Amino acid sequence: MGPGPSNAYPRVLAAMTLPLLGHLHPPFVKIMDEIKQGLQYLAQTESPYAMAVSGSGHAGMEASIANVLEPGDKIIVGNNGIWGSRVVDLSGRYGAQVISMDKEGGQTYSLEEITAAIEKHKPQALFLCQGESSSGTMQNLEGIGEVCKANNCLLIVDTVCTFAGVPFYFDNWGVDVMYSGSQKALSCPPGAAPFIMSENAMRKLKNRKTPPATYNLDMNLIGAYWGWFGNQRFYHHTGPVSQFYALREGIDIASEEGLENLWARHQAMHEYLWEGLNGLGLKPFVENPADRLPTVNTIKVPEGVDFAKLIANAMDFYSLEIAGGLGPTVGKVWRIGVMGHNARPLNIDMVIQAFRKGLEQQGKFPEHSFAAHQDIQGRKLLPGAAVGKN
Repeated sequence: MGPGPSNAYPRVLAAMTLPLLGHLHPPFVKIMDEIKQGLQYLAQTESPYAMAVSGSGHAGMEASIANVLEPGDKIIVGNNGIWGSRVVDLSGRYGAQVISMDKEGGQTYSLEEITAAIEKHKPQALFLCQGESSSGTMQNLEGIGEVCKANNCLLIVDTVCTFAGVPFYFDNWGVDVMYSGSQKALSCPPGAAPFIMSENAMRKLKNRKTPPATYNLDMNLIGAYWGWFGNQRFYHHTGPVSQFYALREGIDIASEEGLENLWARHQAMHEYLWEGLNGLGLKPFVENPADRLPTVNTIKVPEGVDFAKLIANAMDFYSLEIAGGLGPTVGKVWRIGVMGHNARPLNIDMVIQAFRKGLEQQGKFPEHSFAAHQDIQGRKLLPGAAVGKN
């Protein structure tokens, strides 16, 4: 129940046991096409430039920077956690002029702040992380694409821990490049990064003065492998066959549930988690409720509590992963992932029980709390909490 990877759906694991196919054989090409179509649905886009990069979410991150930025281009980076700081580093390595828009962990950016930065610096690209899993914030993206378009600026969005877990509208929000990961809300093993480009982003790629400084992640070449530019497929690399089986199955499961139901389930389980955590006297790290990320929840470590001891207790007695902080939140928070197959009442109840026992072990359990007098297993479910048996 950490921030990822999530436990995989049984159907996903079963799909990975199927016999291998050749990476350019017609049956495998059909699977690639089905992945593309499924990603278009989940991202709510009609862009033909959808695929899964062979690699983790970091491969998607690097592909987004390497393909649409040239040496000397300016990029504004929303740097309010570890993923923003990595994009700052990555963009600099590709020769970009980086304007780091720094904020403390737990805070997000207003439309006014973003608009002012774009109008001042006139960048070629803006990077934002929709779900900053190191601090547990969710960035509001509405209206930002319009500002970017008006200033000839591409909008790049990290959706690694939000894709298929919270609302996302690639076309309506004017996103130009999106990347994600397979191991979060899609509940697949890591190794395939959903990746989508807009027509504007493709135009930037095709009109580059210099080729991308990477062969492995050059979308001119990988796009040809995925059939972006016509029926003739180009051999760029051997795709991870079993991983693509798994991703197709994970996409199918998400599509069967339906986007609105999927989003509602994640939100309901987020609220159900916090009902239990609040009953234990625990507080959210992110102060503004509108900024809280449903899929990766950050909990303040109370004064006098050994956060690492509670994590170890959960693993030793429940075989349950509770993660500590990352980057700017190390030692300050615990992190709980509520994603995909893990976004179920039984799992949430186990998390609450582990926190309760861990606090009791350290003599920090508040006797007046809700959980001290109630059976956690008997808590009433919130609307939308029911889940299927995938």
